[in-house]
Amino acid sequence: MIKTRKPPMKQTVGAQYVCFGSNEDEEFTGEYEESVEKTEVVKTVKMTENAETSDTYASGKVYDSDTPTKSIDIEVEVVAFPEDTVARMKGDTVDAGGLILSGGGSKRPFFAYGKVVKLRNGGYRFEWYPKCKLTEKSDDISTSEEKASDQTDTIKIKAYPFDEAGNIVARVESGSAPEGLTEDKFFAKPILTKEGLAAAIA
Repeated sequence: MIKTRKPPMKQTVGAQYVCFGSNEDEEFTGEYEESVEKTEVVKTVKMTENAETSDTYASGKVYDSDTPTKSIDIEVEVVAFPEDTVARMKGDTVDAGGLILSGGGSKRPFFAYGKVVKLRNGGYRFEWYPKCKLTEKSDDISTSEEKASDQTDTIKIKAYPFDEAGNIVARVESGSAPEGLTEDKFFAKPILTKEGLAAAIA
């Protein structure tokens, strides 16, 4: 039997979410701060999976092949980004008086990164990348001209496996999402397990 399907097309990127680990000085624990930061500043998001193929040979030929995903590179173009958030991502020292000291040998903390993909016909895809680190931030600016132009920044993030199974992203899609799930509920805190999703709905 042949079943013809018509998957929904992507319409636009929605909001993005950032939540820092509860202890930035230690390794990843899966524990996060209470506050989640939401910004609606995204122009484009590019995801690149980094995978490495490993072949097993037997009797002179390939017996099996495994291609696990080692990490995912997330490149986000934004119209603006909170400077204090970027400073925390970079591990900068923020003085009580507002002075930010950057460029030293500080350790960059883990944080969770979330994004929304809006599909046509009202569909959606919610995604959490629970274990991320900032790898690069560009800050280009040009002179203003008679014709308005966007002055955008680019944030590059690397997402790592967050559990023993090697999972990197936790997501739901509108076609199979549990009843009662909303964007606010899903992004109220980073979700790493099915129990976490059930708690978010409850």
